[in-house]
Amino acid sequence: MSASALKPSKLFHFTGLSSMYQRISRRFASKLVYSEYGDPIKVIHKEKEDVLEPETKQVLIKMLAAPVNPADINTIQGKYPSKPPLPAVPGNEGVGVIEKVGPEVEGLCEGDHVVPLTNNLGTWRTHLVLPTNNILKVPKNLGLVEAATLTVNPCTAYRMLRDFIPLKPGDTVIQNGANSACGQNVIQICRSWGVRTVNVVRSRPDIEKLKSYLMDLGATHVLTEEEVRSTDIFKAGKVDKPKLALNCVGGKSALEIMRYLQNGCPIITYGGMSREPVTVPTSALIFKDIKVRGFWMTRWSKEKSDSVERIEMFEELISMMTNNDLRGPVYEMIKFDNYTEALMNTMTVKGMIGKKFILDFS
Repeated sequence: MSASALKPSKLFHFTGLSSMYQRISRRFASKLVYSEYGDPIKVIHKEKEDVLEPETKQVLIKMLAAPVNPADINTIQGKYPSKPPLPAVPGNEGVGVIEKVGPEVEGLCEGDHVVPLTNNLGTWRTHLVLPTNNILKVPKNLGLVEAATLTVNPCTAYRMLRDFIPLKPGDTVIQNGANSACGQNVIQICRSWGVRTVNVVRSRPDIEKLKSYLMDLGATHVLTEEEVRSTDIFKAGKVDKPKLALNCVGGKSALEIMRYLQNGCPIITYGGMSREPVTVPTSALIFKDIKVRGFWMTRWSKEKSDSVERIEMFEELISMMTNNDLRGPVYEMIKFDNYTEALMNTMTVKGMIGKKFILDFS
């Protein structure tokens, strides 16, 4: 039979099978997206997208967990200094497992747990493809919550304790917002280094329960905002005056912790939960030479993205976590499909302080 005798329908039959196979084999991922700034409950919606194949020096990651941080909420609202181009996928932290490696990938394989390191990456999605220089491999025995929350609060606490004044065993650090996720990391890192902490929190009906919890983490002293104004722990020599003050509240709370500082020592502001300005008395500047500084982890990460300091920081923090010297925050896992619950909870005062809501992709 000649070639011309073949019926066109036979040829189209095979093409159709190929197209059908592609449709059947296609995989879809899910992601949260916002195209305008505003109320997260209103502007965030869920979308599907294709699961892409990793290219040279890339890996395909299936996300396991990603926290919903107050900064994420502020970013979606358009109130945060760092604004990703829209439309955007929210989320700056998380942990995933490598599903597939692309060509020329070294030191990573399927099944490895990894943490994304890129700011404004968008971790609230089930899958993503990343170049290998934008991820950190973490031990599989590192807790899921510890891994998912590694790159913001533990790093913020670590850098503030390392970068502004040398601390040695027996020195004192004072902080407000001590029950925040960052504050809990400060307590535990200081305990590991032999540094004492004076921790200030807002009063509440269950204050003794909170004090007990922070003492269990390693706090030296826990005081309410009212108690710190009249405390005699420094005058009586129960603890040395602080060499470092950490402020995430602002207003009167910042002023109270500042006045106990040793001469020439710094107060570092990294948050402003009260939305009140930090006021510095003239006498603190002239007679005590207090140093007033600020810290933003996002800026530090951009400036030090390829530095040895960053690698050493991760190594030390992970070592503390795997040795149970540094616990993850109090948390609640929420299924990815119920993401609105995580958003609503994080936008309350309860979510902004202490408790972490984490999206579960399993």
